[in-house]
Amino acid sequence: MTLPSRLRLLVAALLVAACTPPLVNGPGPSSPSSDAAPPPSAEAPAASSAPSAPSAPFTSVEGITEYRLDNGLRVLLFPDPTKPTVTVNVTYFVGSRHEGYGETGMAHLLEHLLFKGTPSTPNVPQALTQRGARPNGTTWLDRTNYYETLPSSDDNLRWALSFEADRMVNSFIAKKDLDSEMTVVRNELERGENDPSRILFQRVMSSAFSWHNYGKSTIGSRADLENVPIERLQAFYRKYYRPDNAMLVIAGAFEPQKALAEVRKTFGALPRPAEPLPVTYTEEPTQDGERLVTLRRVGDVSALAAVYHVPEGAHPDFAAIDVLTHILGNAPSGRLYKALVETKKASSAGASNFQLHDPGILAFTAEVREGQSLDAARDILVKTVEEAARAPFTQDEVDRAKTALLKYVELMLNDSESAAIQLSEWAAIGDWRLFFLHRDRIEAVTAADVSRVAQSYLKSSNRTLGQFIPTAKPDRSEMPVRVNMASMLEGYKGRGEVAVGEAFDPSPANIEQRVQRSQAAGLKLALLPKKTRGEMVNVTFNLRWGTEKAVWGRSEAADYAGMMLMRGTKKHTRQQLRDSFDKLKARVGVDGGTTGASVWIEAPRQNLPEVMKLVAEVLREPAFDAKEFALLKEERLAGLEAQRSEPNTQGRIAFSRALSPYPAGHPYYAETLDESLASVKATTLEQAQAFYREFYGASQGEFAAVGDFDAEALRTQVAELFGGWKSPAPYARIPAQPYKTGTQALMLETPDKANALFLAGQGLGLRDDSPDYPALVLGNFLLGGGFLNSRLATRVRQQDGLSYTVGSSLSAGSLDPVGSFSTYAIYAPQNAAKLETAVREELEKVLSQGFTADELEKARAGLLEYRRTGRSDDGGLARTLASYLYYGRTLEFDAAFEKRMSELKAEDVRTALSRYLDWKKVTVVKAGDFAGAEKKAKAPVATP
Repeated sequence: MTLPSRLRLLVAALLVAACTPPLVNGPGPSSPSSDAAPPPSAEAPAASSAPSAPSAPFTSVEGITEYRLDNGLRVLLFPDPTKPTVTVNVTYFVGSRHEGYGETGMAHLLEHLLFKGTPSTPNVPQALTQRGARPNGTTWLDRTNYYETLPSSDDNLRWALSFEADRMVNSFIAKKDLDSEMTVVRNELERGENDPSRILFQRVMSSAFSWHNYGKSTIGSRADLENVPIERLQAFYRKYYRPDNAMLVIAGAFEPQKALAEVRKTFGALPRPAEPLPVTYTEEPTQDGERLVTLRRVGDVSALAAVYHVPEGAHPDFAAIDVLTHILGNAPSGRLYKALVETKKASSAGASNFQLHDPGILAFTAEVREGQSLDAARDILVKTVEEAARAPFTQDEVDRAKTALLKYVELMLNDSESAAIQLSEWAAIGDWRLFFLHRDRIEAVTAADVSRVAQSYLKSSNRTLGQFIPTAKPDRSEMPVRVNMASMLEGYKGRGEVAVGEAFDPSPANIEQRVQRSQAAGLKLALLPKKTRGEMVNVTFNLRWGTEKAVWGRSEAADYAGMMLMRGTKKHTRQQLRDSFDKLKARVGVDGGTTGASVWIEAPRQNLPEVMKLVAEVLREPAFDAKEFALLKEERLAGLEAQRSEPNTQGRIAFSRALSPYPAGHPYYAETLDESLASVKATTLEQAQAFYREFYGASQGEFAAVGDFDAEALRTQVAELFGGWKSPAPYARIPAQPYKTGTQALMLETPDKANALFLAGQGLGLRDDSPDYPALVLGNFLLGGGFLNSRLATRVRQQDGLSYTVGSSLSAGSLDPVGSFSTYAIYAPQNAAKLETAVREELEKVLSQGFTADELEKARAGLLEYRRTGRSDDGGLARTLASYLYYGRTLEFDAAFEKRMSELKAEDVRTALSRYLDWKKVTVVKAGDFAGAEKKAKAPVATP
């Protein structure tokens, strides 16, 4: 899964939670099993038996309106006509907090099984894929949610609501599905066990919480996953999956009254169960002394983690806790960054907090490279945190934090799809309206508030990292009285609604009708003005320079030059740049490499001119500060060193080197990890500056913008900002060379890693304008793409239960006939032979037997919908327009591609795949702890 991405959860990825991932495939059961869960008191019935929809909203805040059905279901409507999609998100207020003894991981395991089907929809992945849906399900401490984003239509919304109402009460939850999926979830658990930092954080959490389930990882324990009886899982499902324990959010392009009517027909017909909802009541006692955790495992970079208990997420103190978190943990202005990273006591440092239904935690982390003192870093971290309130918080610190936090809120509200999903988190805390109330509270935070919460919660007796010291007079952090939610939110209305945009047709024909192509200062331009939600604009800007001979052997200097661009200019420090972009409510990325640089921008219309000026300053006037360069080198070395024992990194490097035809020094050369470390260490600031002086300029490039802007004004500004900036060096495209051919089998040992990586693939002499390319793309989608519905996912994940992640990929050159095909999976090392056999057999079966006509038709419909909705993303469309300027293309290429794809027959796809793919030409790379797996297999079995 992707863990909750609210602004507080920067460290949440360290604590394992999980989901059914998007774009991984496999069908559900074809019919109800004898061991399926008995359905609750009613199925999702036809419209005729449904009760009336609510006549008036329960509450409304800033364009989001809540209704409540008689059966207890909360319904949120968030109309947004600017995208041709609709998102349906159902949140159940059950997570790992609700699990009993022996049930750890049950909420997450149940999330997986809800993709296994119902009597009405026996093949969930297929049903979602053929409608072009982008679905997912995620489990966290307080809630589980399921959502799908589909092309907007009355039929799609009707289907999604009917489907979600159906699986609320009629999912199979069958023994045969539990048996296969349990191994997939176990594989997901093992993937998390590869990361020592993640495991360390789990251990710290389990020590910090003596009784409350927040101390247990959402993924659960291996023993519970492997031994849970199907009857307990079925009972858990019936206990918590019910309308009075759920919230439905509909966001995007839809008609509210029609949507309410469909909700009435589907969810409204489900009865409220007679038995009351279970209530959790465990409270964590006040911590009464320091706690210490030590973890010893294979790894390359030491890590620190310290957590402090804080109140529940709805408490008024949490706004000041958010600001405190940012002040201490932000880079590069944060106090921890300055105390640890700038002094080279640690390679990285940060802070985050868990804002939850019950009292949560405030966390601080750091990474320490070999040669740095872990003890010294620990002492500095603890001192910086626990003495924070003694050094008064400045107004600049508080204002910077509030600006960054409030920028996130505003940007999220401009994306109704993301907002629909993120409201799950706030509803799980207690009420979705807390999102807006919390924003208001952040605006009101003062420096005195930040000092007060630091004094209240950042105490040694409230810390989990340290040793026990008897204390005569403990100074403890007592939690405040629980909030009265109804009283606190009574009468709350929020603010005015965000400006809405236009309903935009993302077809190639409509895009081509509206895009304006021209040139300015030698740059190629593609501008597509349109009204957007929040008046947002997305920009992509690419620059190109150099020849193969000129840049030979200078890749590392080029990388450093690009990375230094956003670390300060001659007019603004790194922090001042970040502050300026935050105040302008802009997301900006600037990077450069051996043959060019790229910029992406997302900003409101009114701020775009100022953002463009700042970006031009970043590109044209970098400071190349020596201190920042030293910090950057430390960060890069730490990042590389942390990957030494990682099977994923080692396997992918080995695979790239096995196929790469380029010699050392070539800009496309694939380095070993040791070579990368050596070049990062050896490259100097002067070399980076020299590369910048010799190559940077806007002589060649492409600029694309999509969104709410004045085209003529932007065109003029581009010419003014970059017209006189020319690259001193000539430019010539460096052609790609064909990948190496010939079969290779590589096995890499990565000791003490529970999860292994499998990669198998071959090079292809292929361009994306080849007549075979549409058939190959569709064939790859059927073989290893889509959502849990491909041949590989059906066999490897659904049937054999060998891998959480399995799939295939296909690439082709746009200018040179150089492409590749690969398959990939993660798995337990002891299953290496089984996995390779399964992948090989499925590929060979496809090449010899092909696909059925029905299989092809459903996959094609889904893939075409994915492509259509992909063009509705303004940032992605801007990137496409910019790249097409370089390739000399228009969106007519997409229209022709999709027309060819729509005409394909099953035999066309099989023939094309057979023409290019051959297992006998495949290079196979496996990376994992195979020696350890063999040792365990040979170990004597214990007898009772």
